[in-house]
Amino acid sequence: MSQPARTVLRPGLLLDVASGERLADRAVVVADDRVAAVVATHDAPAEGAEIVDLPGHTLLPGLIDCHAHLVGEIDSGHSYAELLTRTPAQEALTGVRNARATVQAGFTTVRDVGTFRAFVDVALRDAIAAGWVEGPRMRVAGAYVTSSGGGGDITGLAADVDAVVPRDLRMGVADSVDQVRAAVRRVMHGGADLVKVIATGAVMTAGGEPGAPELSEAEIRAAVEEAALYGADVAAHAHGAEGIKRAVRAGVRSVEHGSLMDDEAIELMAAAGTYLVADVYCGDYIAERGTAEGWDPDVLRKNAETTTVQREGFAKCVKAGVRIAFGTDSGIYPHGWNARQLAYQVRWGQTPLEAIRSATRSAAELLRMDGEVGTLAPGAYADMVAVAGDPLEDVRLLEDVRFVMKGGVVLRRT
Repeated sequence: MSQPARTVLRPGLLLDVASGERLADRAVVVADDRVAAVVATHDAPAEGAEIVDLPGHTLLPGLIDCHAHLVGEIDSGHSYAELLTRTPAQEALTGVRNARATVQAGFTTVRDVGTFRAFVDVALRDAIAAGWVEGPRMRVAGAYVTSSGGGGDITGLAADVDAVVPRDLRMGVADSVDQVRAAVRRVMHGGADLVKVIATGAVMTAGGEPGAPELSEAEIRAAVEEAALYGADVAAHAHGAEGIKRAVRAGVRSVEHGSLMDDEAIELMAAAGTYLVADVYCGDYIAERGTAEGWDPDVLRKNAETTTVQREGFAKCVKAGVRIAFGTDSGIYPHGWNARQLAYQVRWGQTPLEAIRSATRSAAELLRMDGEVGTLAPGAYADMVAVAGDPLEDVRLLEDVRFVMKGGVVLRRT
């Protein structure tokens, strides 16, 4: 894909996500793949530039999803043993499809927090970066670091089959401090950008319980220490309160889900500056689709036990000043629906601006990409989206983006 040397975008309004101001009479000047300047419309260069007029539209930074799973088919709500029916090549090609749907929906950056087929996410990230396929910028976890039989393992298999599960489906399985360190090294050497530890049971995994810790605090701390040697952060899947507290005390960068948090866990997250990435939309999708399609009753039970209480905890975190970054668990529900969660975050305590910041400025800070993405400041990547109308008046407008630019290239204009 090629782009002109200079492009000038002239929207009806520009949303400054840092100040919250809606600015009229502004133009964004793009040079190659970066924002060169934000100027008054009459000061924008016209000669030799491609002009993109967006009257009646609000322009804002490209959105960021910090909890995505681009590789593979949408979760069926049954056993992860189904993964044995698909090859790594099939997983990769579905990732290509999912990546395109995600970026077309305005999510120009994602943190992909795990795939069962190890390092397929690394290959997808690199293919997108090389321009071979269309998709968002990716930060990837490579494989889950999980206990045997835990939330990131393949469970529910007969004993004779269990012994012959391909190694790439269990690349990060570890059952001691030393094994966790080795698993982190395998993930890092495979090309991952971050480490994802499964600190508690999971809703979608057969047999586990979301409230039950599955890694000790010492094991999580070992992952944090080992990842730091590679300049990487750790994201902790943690539903239960004890697992959350172990993860925060061990020094993880973010807690994913946080469904069964208690007041002590919230206080610890606020004090430590740990980010909460809570998928407060997809519980409704699981309940509706799972009931209609006859998903595993145990999955539906665990979803029912975590959905409302997770949202109540999210609201408490907003009030307590916990750092919140946007993350949806895409892959549980169809890719491209990511922005549906924004309205849920508003319903559970955030203002529209705070919800948008969680998917731009705060998400960029979590990824340590602040100044590069999540902003329209000069020097940042020219990643931006536009919607018809004002998303501060109706955040659901972001469910229907009309314009997407990534790295100075227009990917969508309707």
